[in-house]
Amino acid sequence: MGQDDRVTDPDLDPAAMREQYRAEGLDEGELAATPVAQFARWFRQAATEAGLFEPNAMVVSTADTEGRPSSRTVLLKHFDEEGFVFYTNYGSRKARDLAANPHISLLFPWHPMARQVIVTGTARRTGRDETAGYFRTRPHGSQLGAWASAQSSPVAGRAELDTSYAELAARYPEGEQVPVPPHWGGFRVTPESVEFWQGRENRLHDRLRYVARPDGTWRVERLAP
Repeated sequence: MGQDDRVTDPDLDPAAMREQYRAEGLDEGELAATPVAQFARWFRQAATEAGLFEPNAMVVSTADTEGRPSSRTVLLKHFDEEGFVFYTNYGSRKARDLAANPHISLLFPWHPMARQVIVTGTARRTGRDETAGYFRTRPHGSQLGAWASAQSSPVAGRAELDTSYAELAARYPEGEQVPVPPHWGGFRVTPESVEFWQGRENRLHDRLRYVARPDGTWRVERLAP
């Protein structure tokens, strides 16, 4: 085994990697009335004040009918009081999971700010008009990519993808409208709980979680770190 192939490098021991968080805390009295309003505050800070790379990147976790989980990073494309929206191929693993089991978790890992936001809820497909409206805003190449890739399916090699894309580019040159793929669209995640996590000193982090009530209002609870 070569030096670069060692499973654990003594100089890069994960157990020895520690950061002492000293950020300001998060108090119940500072929270917005709804979790989406609070998310909007933090999202704005992540995108502008902290200047994070792709602050809309989130880890989307789903589970199949046998409870086997899977996670992947996806980009958030819209949020409002109705929920959080992302787009994908409806033949992908996450979409197949959601078709059978709509429960989902979203994690926004804003590490440079020592913050996380964790959304749990259920997902449902967006309407075709909403999907088409967003699809038209995508760059031409991304529109072609939605057709070229049968997401999550095995392919013989990179050449297969490149060939498929080239054929589509010839059929729909720049400036020509690309039709919306019938197998591609959005999911809206309706939150049932939203946790705001702020790193604090000595691992005594602040964790405040909004939990939905049956009447549509929210209660807030503090969780032990």
